[in-house]
Amino acid sequence: AMLRLRLLTWDVKDTLLRLRRPVGQSYAAEARAHGVRVQPELLCRAFREVYGAQSRRFPNYGLAQGLGSRRWWLQVVEETFRLSGVSDERVLTAIAERLYRDYCSAGTWELLPGAAETLRRCRQRGFRMGVVSNFDNRLESILSRCELRHHFDFVLTSEAAGYAKPDGRIFRQALDLAGVPPEQAAHVGD
Repeated sequence: AMLRLRLLTWDVKDTLLRLRRPVGQSYAAEARAHGVRVQPELLCRAFREVYGAQSRRFPNYGLAQGLGSRRWWLQVVEETFRLSGVSDERVLTAIAERLYRDYCSAGTWELLPGAAETLRRCRQRGFRMGVVSNFDNRLESILSRCELRHHFDFVLTSEAAGYAKPDGRIFRQALDLAGVPPEQAAHVGD
């Protein structure tokens, strides 16, 4: 007999929500507000490089090294601007703090077409619903501000779990939270 599917876990970034503007554009706009002109393309390239290096050096927000997501992100932003030729530390700190806050706001994100409707239908069909995402602890408030939080029974980030996908332990935690065996669960992601 087929076991009935009871739990759906969802990825967020590029599955339910996406950034309204490329990182380079957001960063350049914030820099302009602080009187600094940097080309978005330059920032975009620098960001990719810095983000990649930081992720390798301090995986999952450097939790194991005692860093944590806020410090991790502030370092990424500051280093991105340094690499793009901005050297005033006071300005770097101010820009980084602002961007860290702005990425939490609803205006930074947009729903992917059909996302809310799909979640609503899954809910109606009686699925238990959770988020499992390689994301920092701002995710819960981002989901609330984008009016998606109510679709989910729980939100599990890699920062909270202490493990990042594809590590099976983050999924194990999700199953425990839902009280559902693995064969009755499926994950939806990009």
